[in-house]
Amino acid sequence: RNKICSDQGTGVPDRIIRKRLIQNKLGIILTMRNCRRERRQSVMLEILKNRFQGNMNLHPELQWADVENRLREKPDVMEVLRKMEKSGGEPDTIGFDKETGKLIFCDCAKESPSGRRSLCYDDEAFQKRTKNPPIGSAEKKAQEIGVLLLTEELYYRLQALGDFDLKTSSWISTPAEIRKQGGALFCERRYGTVFTFHNGADSYYSVRGFRGYTLL
Repeated sequence: RNKICSDQGTGVPDRIIRKRLIQNKLGIILTMRNCRRERRQSVMLEILKNRFQGNMNLHPELQWADVENRLREKPDVMEVLRKMEKSGGEPDTIGFDKETGKLIFCDCAKESPSGRRSLCYDDEAFQKRTKNPPIGSAEKKAQEIGVLLLTEELYYRLQALGDFDLKTSSWISTPAEIRKQGGALFCERRYGTVFTFHNGADSYYSVRGFRGYTLL
């Protein structure tokens, strides 16, 4: 207040004073947001580092320092990983994508992510299910997080590195020719074997979620 009075006393127009105040407030807000984002990223990096080092079977050819450098260069991917973590995905890298040369980060929780279950396959199925509808769809939730559903190839690649979905199952990306007939695919591991099954796209179960991935 004293500063305003001083400026007014020196003939500084009110609009300039207001502009300065607004700029100062915006600067403080942006600084606070940057600090929060940096703290979130720092916490997420520590989580990813511990998981990476504790599960070298998923990426025996990689070094954490190289992965960390990539992560620090892509804060948008870090935010996606944070959302994956928040919904129970426990993201980790399973190596490089052959086509792009980028790192694949996918949900590596032992069971289908707990925060993404009881979902039908996609929004089309959700809209058509008027009786006892689910809470949402896997594809829409994936879009909100910023990931794609694992393809069948990626799902089997993950399963080749460990044992996943022993008690649950996970929706996977479904070919258009199957989806247009009302079906959708999901996978699980039982009896030491990985299976791919089909179901109506509007079906949902408390033990079925989905696994997503993003490229770094």
